[in-house]
Amino acid sequence: MYSKKEIYQALVKRHSFSTQQLLKKGNVAIAGLGGLGSNVAIMLARVGVGQIHMIDFDVVDITNLNRQQYFLEHIGMNKTDALKQQILKINPYINIITDCVKVTEQNIKQLFYKNDIICEALDAPEEKAMLVNGIREYFPEKKLVASSGLAGYESSNSIKTRRISKNFYLCGDGITKISEKNGLMAARAALCACHEANMIIRLLLGEEEV
Repeated sequence: MYSKKEIYQALVKRHSFSTQQLLKKGNVAIAGLGGLGSNVAIMLARVGVGQIHMIDFDVVDITNLNRQQYFLEHIGMNKTDALKQQILKINPYINIITDCVKVTEQNIKQLFYKNDIICEALDAPEEKAMLVNGIREYFPEKKLVASSGLAGYESSNSIKTRRISKNFYLCGDGITKISEKNGLMAARAALCACHEANMIIRLLLGEEEV
């Protein structure tokens, strides 16, 4: 087992001391641990974000394995537990908080009041809208990174990060919907997750997307 100091020094070697200090102070919530959220969580863990709050009510299913950060051994486990297990293998010193609950209009204030940045990674459009509207109403000062349009295998170049308004960022192509012939696939889901994770990292480092 490597020590906390050794892992931190390895990250500093790659990112610089000043950058790593800011990432270490990061406090990010991820709502939804599917094709978007599980990838975002892994990426934030790999760069050493200090606290990750993971929220999902679901369990790992065999149909999740085509795009989500789980393995056959995790089938039947709560996604929060399975992903925490994965992250602790990357960096056992990250502070991971889990809530195995469904995000609702009634619990938004309770779930997210301690977090500085919220990542929306839910599935259904109505759930996405509910969370975005709730965060913007209750916590307008918090940074919110959300997604829209990532199904199928359209051009990678259509996935973009846009600043919608102060403290609100949207990743995806904003158009592509899930259909029978246009399902969720690993590459494009991960591509959009990369946009979300990178925007979160930029915000932790004091950068704003124009």
